[in-house]
Amino acid sequence: MKKAVYWLMGDKAGRTLVGVWNWLWGMPVEAGGQVAVEVAEESLRSMQESVQKLAAAVSTQVAAYQRAKTKYEEKVREMQTFERQAMTAQRNGNEEAARLAMSKAIQIEKILPQLETQVQQAEQYVSASKDKLNRERMKLEAYKTDMQNMKDMAEINAALGAISKVNNDLNIDSARSQFEQAKSAVERRNLQQQALAEISENPQEKLQAELENMTLDDEVNRRLQMLDNPQNKQLPS
Repeated sequence: MKKAVYWLMGDKAGRTLVGVWNWLWGMPVEAGGQVAVEVAEESLRSMQESVQKLAAAVSTQVAAYQRAKTKYEEKVREMQTFERQAMTAQRNGNEEAARLAMSKAIQIEKILPQLETQVQQAEQYVSASKDKLNRERMKLEAYKTDMQNMKDMAEINAALGAISKVNNDLNIDSARSQFEQAKSAVERRNLQQQALAEISENPQEKLQAELENMTLDDEVNRRLQMLDNPQNKQLPS
């Protein structure tokens, strides 16, 4: 699916569309979870493909440079051959052959500077492309390392998230707080009931009860003393 989108819309537009698709499904890259790792992996694969394409282009440039260089060297050798032929023909007194060979050498000599410039330009292009390819390869290796670090970090984040979820599910602190609140509420209720009982009690009735208890205690003590004294066993009339 993704490859088809990239093929139809290009790498950049394809990645954008896939990113929007992920966002629409509630999986934004900004969440930093597994989706972010998957998007990073997809981007890394795209970079690898780009580097491979660049390497293929550099190989084509190198091949073209080699052909241009070979052609230039052939022309140089060809010019040198015509010059030797002209010298040989002149020694042998063949003026016409000498002139023909020298004219061919001159014709080649005229185009050599242009060919040499083209070869030099091709060499510069190839050198620049090789440098770029090396830089991109180094960047790709760095991104591969970052990708592995990202995966490790995502695993750690997932583990921390699981720990946090366990802590939140247990909610020990909240339960402890609720227990303390309940305890305080019961204690306050007890104090309130005690205060209410004290307020609702009639002070006069309490005093009367205390007096009656004191009178009863005195009578009990007197009777007990009469039991100890035989002379006072007769009950009062």
